[in-house]
Amino acid sequence: MPIDAEPGLAAAARLGPYFAWQPFDGKPGWRPFADLLDADVIAERVETGRQTLIRMSGRGRDDIGEREVASITFLGLASRLLSPLLAADAVAGALPAPDPARMWWRPVAGGPVPIAFQGLTAVESAGQDAAEALNRTAVRGLVEPILEVYRARFALSPQVLWGNVASALGGAAGMIAGNAPRQAAERAAAVVERVLDLAPLRGTAELVRPDMERARWFLVRRNCCLYYRIPGGGTCGDCVLTPDDVRRQQWQAVLRR
Repeated sequence: MPIDAEPGLAAAARLGPYFAWQPFDGKPGWRPFADLLDADVIAERVETGRQTLIRMSGRGRDDIGEREVASITFLGLASRLLSPLLAADAVAGALPAPDPARMWWRPVAGGPVPIAFQGLTAVESAGQDAAEALNRTAVRGLVEPILEVYRARFALSPQVLWGNVASALGGAAGMIAGNAPRQAAERAAAVVERVLDLAPLRGTAELVRPDMERARWFLVRRNCCLYYRIPGGGTCGDCVLTPDDVRRQQWQAVLRR
């Protein structure tokens, strides 16, 4: 039976800014979620990110590739759309049902894109049911249409883009493990593992638990978000290009905290 999604989303928001959606207040500046399906709007967001990287790096425009910035921008947006839903299920036991018609966003120059909602419902769920619902309503229903805009506008590989979605989920599970009780961490990891076993994310990545005594999982993806092509970018911890010994050193550093 559907319940109000707001309490679960409020609980998720306490984990940090990437987990926060806010109730819609009707103030100027909010734009309909549907705008994110407009290729020109997406191009504006990518250009904003590109200009930010140019300023931060001190490099010329030709040094910061548009496709690379588009991939990174999409990864950040996917994180903002998926992390609050996963966290609400993990910490509150209620998975919100995203509805683009009841969602808004606000353009910002940097940092997490603000997302607002109004009148969303949630369902009490557990285990496999939560994973299948998250995959259907959020991965496919909310994120995939935006992914297709990025793919078409910037000629990005679907493998890269779906890998970014997997990375967003893996990153969220890791942050939940670091900021929520063990039960929530285990629940989030179980949901993500199941989603990674479903189409369209099947084969894009896997969650690894290097220490069975610790409720901490790390994603290993089978492709790259292209961040290494940004001057000074390097490779991410979950990247296929990160050497295995370096990856395991990074894991151990996290586990020692």
